[in-house]
Amino acid sequence: MEATTDNRSLGQLFAELSRETRTLLQQEMQLAKTEITDKIAQMGKAGALIVGGGLLAYGGLLAIVAAIVLGLIALGLPPWAGALVGGVVVAGGGYLLIRSGLTALKAEELTPRQTIETVKEDARWLKSQTR
Repeated sequence: MEATTDNRSLGQLFAELSRETRTLLQQEMQLAKTEITDKIAQMGKAGALIVGGGLLAYGGLLAIVAAIVLGLIALGLPPWAGALVGGVVVAGGGYLLIRSGLTALKAEELTPRQTIETVKEDARWLKSQTR
């Protein structure tokens, strides 16, 4: 193999390394922005579906609660007791749905994993270049 010589001075080499490092960091920041934007868009679409489904289910739930209350009244409970029992049952169901929704949101992580890995690789590369 033929050896090549580099006629650049040490100052020029450090200037080039500085420019390349700055460019690399800018590209990593852009990657992180893109990655986070994609994840937020996915969460936004899921949130819209949840809200739409929740609104539809709410109408049905009101009809079911009214039927439960009327059924309890027909069984001989006073109207206030029928409404109380129906309300407690529906509130308990709502609590369970809220808990499961919060658990699902916690599972979605916004950490830009790909960007973190490439930054680590870049740091290793930069260390090897400065030795």
